[in-house]
Amino acid sequence: MDNKDTKNAEEEKISKEMAQVEIMIGQILRIGVIISAVIMLIGFIAYGIQGSTGLPSHGAVTITAIATGLLSFKSGSVMMLGLFCLILTPVLRVVVSIYAFYVEKDSLYVWITSAVLVILLFALFIGHS
Repeated sequence: MDNKDTKNAEEEKISKEMAQVEIMIGQILRIGVIISAVIMLIGFIAYGIQGSTGLPSHGAVTITAIATGLLSFKSGSVMMLGLFCLILTPVLRVVVSIYAFYVEKDSLYVWITSAVLVILLFALFIGHS
């Protein structure tokens, strides 16, 4: 009986931790989208005031150009930052999922989710090039 009770208590503890992680994942997604929307709105308002994005018309923009544009508050750079935050939101969700699977002691899903993270990061860097 003691072994069964201990196992049930451990499973209940893991279940509560997983529920907390799921709530945290939901909050990360919600907060990420809200932050992105606010940044995009600021960029859109700046565009209305400035009348130009301040970015090249061909659309190919480097991180350096965005950073430089942010320093001079170019509306296009602010909007690109909002998009970048929106893209990073699901990446952060994958990172939290790796932690959740680690807590669950589910090594197969830790490896699979880690591979997904590597693929996402690789795609981001390839997309940048």
